[in-house]
Amino acid sequence: MSNQDGALRRCRAFAEEIERHLTGELLPFWMDRCPDTVNGGFITHFDEHGADTGEDEKSLISQTRTIYSMSRAHEAGFGAGRCAEIASAGVCFLIDRFWDPEHGGFFWMTDRAGRVTSKRKIMYGQSFAVYALSTCARVTGDERARDYALRTYETIHAEAADAFYGGYYEMFEDDWTLSPAGAGGGDRKTLDVHMHLMEAFTSLYRLTGSDSHRRKLIEIIEIIDARVLHPEFRTGIPQFYRDWTVAPQIKFDVVWGWDRFSENGVKEHPDDNTSAGHNAEFAWLLLLALDTLEADAPGRSDIDAEHYLDLAARVLDHVVENGVDREFGGVYVEGPHSGGVYDREKEFWQQAEAMIGLLEGYRRFEREAYLDAYELVHRFVFDHGINHGVGEWWPLMRRDGEPIWRHMSHAWKVNYHTIRCAVECLERLRDICRA
Repeated sequence: MSNQDGALRRCRAFAEEIERHLTGELLPFWMDRCPDTVNGGFITHFDEHGADTGEDEKSLISQTRTIYSMSRAHEAGFGAGRCAEIASAGVCFLIDRFWDPEHGGFFWMTDRAGRVTSKRKIMYGQSFAVYALSTCARVTGDERARDYALRTYETIHAEAADAFYGGYYEMFEDDWTLSPAGAGGGDRKTLDVHMHLMEAFTSLYRLTGSDSHRRKLIEIIEIIDARVLHPEFRTGIPQFYRDWTVAPQIKFDVVWGWDRFSENGVKEHPDDNTSAGHNAEFAWLLLLALDTLEADAPGRSDIDAEHYLDLAARVLDHVVENGVDREFGGVYVEGPHSGGVYDREKEFWQQAEAMIGLLEGYRRFEREAYLDAYELVHRFVFDHGINHGVGEWWPLMRRDGEPIWRHMSHAWKVNYHTIRCAVECLERLRDICRA
């Protein structure tokens, strides 16, 4: 058997395993549980058995991510129309309950009934609103989703863009005044938000084809390249001050989910850590952005595509060399920019994004090392990372795959990474097998 035949056989087996999980476990888990038939929107807090925990909150993150997940699943041909219905119902709840009619933008938190409990404006959440609403509008034709995707995008640029240093401020009060410095986050910029704005602007540009949206997408790619990535190793730096000076990574007072900082709110190795999951996620989202720019205007020379292709490959090489666990499979949490590992535990979302990134790297660059690394992560997830019989993924595991946290979902850990991983990987595997 040739190497190519062997690779195709492996890819077919991966695709079959993913499709069984997506259609038999993961999508049914969410389609059967998340619609709130009493209040509208989505229920997103489930214990290890998939039971509703009764938590009386709905976060901007969980609502927008579920709109995105259902929209993307519908686009990929799953759900027989039901995913689109769930997504559009979520759009109505989001706009009716979370939108601020006075200052613009979306509030951070409501209770189950949709009564606002936190009026903060957090750019992380605004980015997901643009991402989810523009995706839903594109794949379902929902005009209200389109309208509010554009309104949110315009509000972001009116209220949060930094015209002096570039990029975007992130933590605001309800009237868009900056939150306090330090734990309030008003003096910080992050990789996370700028990367998610890149994916949001990609989605919005796919919807509109607007030249102004194209320019903003290119601008944020250039900002990430010039400011957010390590100048030598080209890996993602987590936090910065407003002027893009590297800042020690701290915990903010508004946190989406349980994190793993020390008790004093400061990360270990706060000035020298990079996430394998974020690096893989950035690489494939960058490649998607490049594809989107090229598809809409073939041959247009307003971005140096070759430079960014090389950058994506370099980032993925760092993930393969430093993030992948060769003994147990999966990817580690993080390590220093120069290489190595600090934290050998395994987070669900990092596995998901590494799977997409490594598979995209193999599809695009045809490097066997990427497929071998993908297999190590895929096997870890399917052998250890999924709560089979319930349907969702364990949130945090030890290096060997033993679960540490056992909930299936809460305000932060919902379905965006897992459903997106299954859909994106399945599409790439099918494409590889057709080639």
